[in-house]
Amino acid sequence: MSPRTRVAVIGVGDESRRDDGVGGAVIALLRDRHGERPGPTGIALATCDGDPARLIGLWEGAELAVIVDAAHARPAHPGRVYRLSLDTDALERPPTTSSHGPGLGEAIELARVLGRLPAQLVVYAVEAADSTLGTGLSTTVQAVVGPLAARIEDDIVRHRDAAARG
Repeated sequence: MSPRTRVAVIGVGDESRRDDGVGGAVIALLRDRHGERPGPTGIALATCDGDPARLIGLWEGAELAVIVDAAHARPAHPGRVYRLSLDTDALERPPTTSSHGPGLGEAIELARVLGRLPAQLVVYAVEAADSTLGTGLSTTVQAVVGPLAARIEDDIVRHRDAAARG
């Protein structure tokens, strides 16, 4: 594998439902950062409403796909970030559910059946505080956008380093 391995980073959600827009906020920050300095080649940044077919299309052919999605958990800890990594055929389900209904889980299962999963899939689920209609993230969720973008950049560097060694 080459260091130019294709990476897809996908923010899932609906920015008109407050914290459900966290995926889009992370993608916007990554775009801003890479607009300020040259970013690595082979990285696709995208947003999606969670439709399984669209998600599969966005990560198709990627060696690494990173998904950022808002979630709800019980008990709630708004702003908490869960990181799930799928390196094999087994995917542990987090103690969360997507804030916008079916989508990501169905996309993963459908992609598995169709043989269209990326080589590595990382999901960041961010616990939402507010999914009501409106724009703008809650203060708690906004506070994790920058650190989460940095974690994703680190994931990409680690993936590329491993690909270069392998």
